[in-house]
Amino acid sequence: MNVFALIILPAILAEVFLHIFADVLNLRALHEDLPSGFQDVFDEEGYGKSQKYLRTNTRFGWLTSGFSLAVFLAFWFGRGFPFLDGWMRSLEQGPILTGLLFIGTLAVVKGLLSLPFKLYGTFVIEERFGFNRTSRRVFFMDMLKATFLGVVLGVPLIAGILAFFQFAGEHAWIYCWFGVTLFMLGVTFVAPTWIMPLFNKFTPLEPGELRSAILSYARSIDFPVENIYVMDGSKRSGKSNAFFTGFGKHRRIVLFDTLIEQHAVPELVAVLAHETGHFKKKHVLKTLILGIVQTGVMFYILSLFISSQGLFDAFYVGPRSVYAGLVFFAILYSPLEFVMGLFLKMWSRRNEREADRFAVETTRNPRAFAMALKKLSVHNLSNLQPHPFYVFLNYSHPPILERIRDINRISG
Repeated sequence: MNVFALIILPAILAEVFLHIFADVLNLRALHEDLPSGFQDVFDEEGYGKSQKYLRTNTRFGWLTSGFSLAVFLAFWFGRGFPFLDGWMRSLEQGPILTGLLFIGTLAVVKGLLSLPFKLYGTFVIEERFGFNRTSRRVFFMDMLKATFLGVVLGVPLIAGILAFFQFAGEHAWIYCWFGVTLFMLGVTFVAPTWIMPLFNKFTPLEPGELRSAILSYARSIDFPVENIYVMDGSKRSGKSNAFFTGFGKHRRIVLFDTLIEQHAVPELVAVLAHETGHFKKKHVLKTLILGIVQTGVMFYILSLFISSQGLFDAFYVGPRSVYAGLVFFAILYSPLEFVMGLFLKMWSRRNEREADRFAVETTRNPRAFAMALKKLSVHNLSNLQPHPFYVFLNYSHPPILERIRDINRISG
């Protein structure tokens, strides 16, 4: 094992250990007593169900990650990479097509190996806890659509990256950065009208009390909205959510039909006020800019390592190639991405607190917002009291009890 392997392997194992350690702490932090303030929305039976849901998903996560790690290590140290590389090279299709076949084969095998776990998670665990509403037909149609999108969008993108690093010389990383940035912006704009409707049906919210309340609130904060849509989230799950899509004059408010079923009008307005806060506080724009900067940093670092013979030797591959270098760099970069992700989650939790404050101050109805958060946590069987280290490692939002305490403090 060379220096690259001695960096990659311990880093991967350390990340797995940290997650398992956080999971164990999280399970030990479970309390049988229902937290104060939830008696109006949660009974003891429902609270016990949420804890069982957490235990089941945690243990299933251990099985899934353990299997993935074992397969990866077996493929790595069983010299699967040089075998696959030799097979692809024997087809003599040129560097770009060979690279697409190499990366595509890895992606297909990974997808097939994860399929049984996805099926079990959806049709056994989610079914057992009353969430799953997905038919097998919808499940597999979603897979086909996702595969289609992966081919239509992903293949040209990867081919472009391979071509730049193959032929563009030392400035290849800049061209890739620019190209991927345009791709990200393009997908962001077309997703609401072209991609998302492939998976869900979006119907305009009918005139009535809810639509009037939402539009009235949007006008009160000078937030122009083009349309309000209801998404058939119940087609797949009993869980609920709401979100915004689009930019500028083409903003769309999207409500899950399950959310509308479970919440009163003031609660729905409060939830949307929180989402609006992300726009007003420029969190969406800042996140986009941060993503672009992060992409540039990644491509620059990639340019430094993509041709490193030591990186290829770590995976037992002799002849260097752009496509294999891209895959090996992704593995090398993963631990760094994990560390950066911790800071991004901290930043995200800060943004969520700002959006909560915005919702409270603009709706002037903290009770409705707190009730909405309570109901969401109950209906989604959320963990009400996660361990702080687990939150640090995994949460992009503050825990629900912390958010409610902040709401009460803001409102006085």
